[in-house]
Amino acid sequence: MQRTSAPLFALGLALSGCGATAAVGPATPPIDTADALHAEELRVREALDAWHAAAAASDEAAYFALMTSDSVFLGTDATERWSRDEFQAYGYRPFSEGHGWRMRATRRDVVMVSPSLAYFDEDLEAANLGPSRGSGVLIRDAQSRWRIAQYNLSITVPNERFDEVRTLLAPPAP
Repeated sequence: MQRTSAPLFALGLALSGCGATAAVGPATPPIDTADALHAEELRVREALDAWHAAAAASDEAAYFALMTSDSVFLGTDATERWSRDEFQAYGYRPFSEGHGWRMRATRRDVVMVSPSLAYFDEDLEAANLGPSRGSGVLIRDAQSRWRIAQYNLSITVPNERFDEVRTLLAPPAP
């Protein structure tokens, strides 16, 4: 799906928050047609599917190759803001033991900001988390490969259950 009114300001904030420095300008060839832009959207979707598949297969090399060298992964815990290298160190043990995480997108929306920049959000079926959501930014590099510059994983909470969750998150009484 192509949208022409992408919120560029918000995307700029997201990119500045993840420290993305991959080339998004003249280093990538321009795309002139809607068909070509749609083809790039399909490649973005394929990259995300391959990333999730690599995690499920505990294929550490393939998984982290799909992330930019300066990417950021935001996990479900408030303390989890990892660079790619920090996230790879965290993931080494589960991947080496064959216990990569299993997530599958059940819905995904991709917005092509330009021929070399896309953002997305996806609903996930996650084996260990239950219903969850991922969102992020992908950049097409100089070799025309799509790579994840930022990924934000969150656990969704139904509105009618939020009071219970807030109570669980409150600090213990003194």
